[in-house]
Amino acid sequence: MTETQMPIHVIGLGVNEHANLDASAQAALASLSEQDIVLGSPRQHDTIAAYFHNAQRCDLPKLKQLESDFATWQTQGATQVVVLASGDPLYYGIGAWLMRTFSPENLMFYPNVSSIQAACHRLGLSLQDVNVVSLHGRPLSSLRRHLQSNSTLVLLTDQYSQPKHIAEECVQAGLDQSDIIVCEALGYEQEKVRSFVAQTLVKTEVECDPLNVIVVKTSQQTSFYPSAVGIPDASFVTDKGDGKGMITKREVRLAILSYMNIEQGDTVWDIGAGCGGVSVEMAYWHPRSQIIAIEHHPERLACLAANQDRFGVMQNLSIVAGRAPDVLLDLLSQHNGQNTTPNKVFIGGSDGELSALMAQVWDLLPDGGSLMVSAVTEDTKFQVMQFAQARESAQDADEQSLQVSIAKGERLAGQRLFRPNLPVTLHHFKKHFAEHMIKTIYKESAQ
Repeated sequence: MTETQMPIHVIGLGVNEHANLDASAQAALASLSEQDIVLGSPRQHDTIAAYFHNAQRCDLPKLKQLESDFATWQTQGATQVVVLASGDPLYYGIGAWLMRTFSPENLMFYPNVSSIQAACHRLGLSLQDVNVVSLHGRPLSSLRRHLQSNSTLVLLTDQYSQPKHIAEECVQAGLDQSDIIVCEALGYEQEKVRSFVAQTLVKTEVECDPLNVIVVKTSQQTSFYPSAVGIPDASFVTDKGDGKGMITKREVRLAILSYMNIEQGDTVWDIGAGCGGVSVEMAYWHPRSQIIAIEHHPERLACLAANQDRFGVMQNLSIVAGRAPDVLLDLLSQHNGQNTTPNKVFIGGSDGELSALMAQVWDLLPDGGSLMVSAVTEDTKFQVMQFAQARESAQDADEQSLQVSIAKGERLAGQRLFRPNLPVTLHHFKKHFAEHMIKTIYKESAQ
């Protein structure tokens, strides 16, 4: 967190060509001296032209530069900074970045109406009944997990997520009858609200104001993207096609997801991720958790990346190319700016290193962390049993284990038969909290 002694006023401008600021926001502007800074885009500066201030007008730089700029302005004599924010600063706005970067004691927020609110009011939509998705500065594919039947999405867009791009995503999802409503230049004289059908829009050249909010009312058609856990194997790109190859099968995946019980904020390692069945599904259903998939085989890595894109889990699934346990120590440092120390780990493939992997991961896990291991061969089952016995001796874990045997129905010569897959043994270990260990030791010494 960056240290600054200056008050930072974050003023929401609402959704108007000319900002309508309340008395407190006006007072913040009026209190500025000539050494102080008003920070915003040219358009944002224009919206407050009617409000007087003495401060220097600065254009908003990239966020990486902005952090150091605050220190520079303070050195140059600034005592306050005003940050202009479109809409509501703390609703998909710059406010969240400022809260992460600076001490909350120095931040003062002045709320206003967001473009999301304005679009919903233009269309008579209740905010609690819509799903807001920001595509601004995010990959277009991150929309995909939200493309379900009979839903209403309100999208914040950028140059890469304009109406035709959204229509193409709907068609690709099998929802080509969806309504796409474009709310352009809300609050400006040239404001316009137009409605299109996705399959028509992809074939039509339509120019839209880049300042827009898009509302998608998805059709009743069946979406390609799943709405319940247990994504069909055939939906994944795999190294042998048709859902075959190095992928954890659907029924086993369901058991793994259930036992691992991913929660908001978890950091999860999937070691030996293969083509990504487990890691993609964890990331898909838990967008506020960070999933890190580790795989070294080139063909499987390609499939993993393809599945990451296919299911739109670009934001919270990271792919690490390398062989465990060699790459694990590197992961303990910052990776793409995020802390990657896991509190939950799944080992689906070990490439002959299972015993070393389990020992290393167990040492890394915090109290209450969990390790789940999948074993198919007798050798790997034996190694897991040895690890389980070590946990029992140390009395430092709760263990659950099960064997999943699946036989799927097929047709052969006109007759139905069930063809079995190899049984998979799953072991789940949850690390005891330190207090539990102290109580156990005390109890044993008392006896």
